[in-house]
Amino acid sequence: MDTKWLEDFISLAETHSFSRSAELRHVTQSAFSRRIQSLEAWLGADLIDRTSYPTRMTSAGEVFYEQAIEMLGQINNTRALLRSKRTSAQTTLDFAVPHTLSLTYLPKWMTKLEKNFGSLHARLLALNVHDAVMTLVEGGCDLMLCFHHPRQPLQLDQSQYEMIILGIESLRAYSRCNSQGIPDFVLPGDAENPLPFLAYANNAYLGRMVDVILSDTPTPLHLRKCYETDMAEGLKMMALEGHGVAFLPESSVLRELKRKQLARADNGLASWQVDMEIRLYRQRPSALRPGKPLVNRLWNYLVTQK
Repeated sequence: MDTKWLEDFISLAETHSFSRSAELRHVTQSAFSRRIQSLEAWLGADLIDRTSYPTRMTSAGEVFYEQAIEMLGQINNTRALLRSKRTSAQTTLDFAVPHTLSLTYLPKWMTKLEKNFGSLHARLLALNVHDAVMTLVEGGCDLMLCFHHPRQPLQLDQSQYEMIILGIESLRAYSRCNSQGIPDFVLPGDAENPLPFLAYANNAYLGRMVDVILSDTPTPLHLRKCYETDMAEGLKMMALEGHGVAFLPESSVLRELKRKQLARADNGLASWQVDMEIRLYRQRPSALRPGKPLVNRLWNYLVTQK
C-alpha cells in the first residue's frame, strides 16, 4: 500500500468531492479515482458510497477514516524520531519553500540572516505550495516559507502552527520593453486584438492570485492565453523573448527592470496588481515535540525583529 492512498482518502473524506480532492492533491480526477480504487482493492472493502452526492463514506469508510489518520500519524512520528537520531539533524534547518520564493526571496533572506543571526546549515525542499504545506504537516521540515492572501489562505490550525510575516510581495503584469523602457504590450488590450497572455497552469498558487486580479479589476482585460506553466521563472523567460504579458512577483524581475529588459504592462495601476504576504510557519513546540534548539533560537530571534 502507498501512503499517498491514505492521504488521498483522508482528503476525500473531508472534502466529499473527487474533483476538489484531485485538485488539492495535484492529480487528475481519473488518476485520483484510480488511487482510491486501489486502496479499496487492497483493503477488500468499499470505502466510498458512489450512489450519493455529495460523496460520502460507507460504514467501512467511516471506520477506516479514523484508522488512516492514526496510521499516518504513526508513520510521521516514526520518521521524525529516526531523523532526530542523525548526527547532523539538530544543527540543520530543513526548509520547505515554493519554487518562486526559493529563487527570489530565500537567497537574499538567508544572506541577511547569516550576517545578523549567524552561520546556518540549511537543507531546502523546493516544492509547489500544496506540497510545501503537506511537508510541514507531515513533519518533513522545520520551517515553511510561503505566500499568503486572504482570498487564498492556507488551512493551518493556529493552535498547532505559528507564523511570522516576513515581508510583502506584489504580483503585477510585465512585458518585454525597448531601450527606452516602453513595453511591447500594455493592458487592458481590446476585444478585437487581445494581448498574448503567458499564464500559470491550473492549481498554481500564483495562478489563483492572477484570477483574483482578473475577477476584481473594474476594467476588463482582453487576454488570449498562448502559453502556460506552473513556474514563474518560465513565464519570465517567455516574456523576455517577447511572447506576451506575464503576471510576475516583483522580486523576480528586479534585475530585468533595472536593465530595461522588462517593464510594467499595467500603466502603473494598482487595480491590476495584488499584494501577498510572505510568511514563515513552524509547528508549535510542545512537550512531545519540543523542536530543534536551533529552530527555537532562530524563531525567537525573528520574533524580536518584527
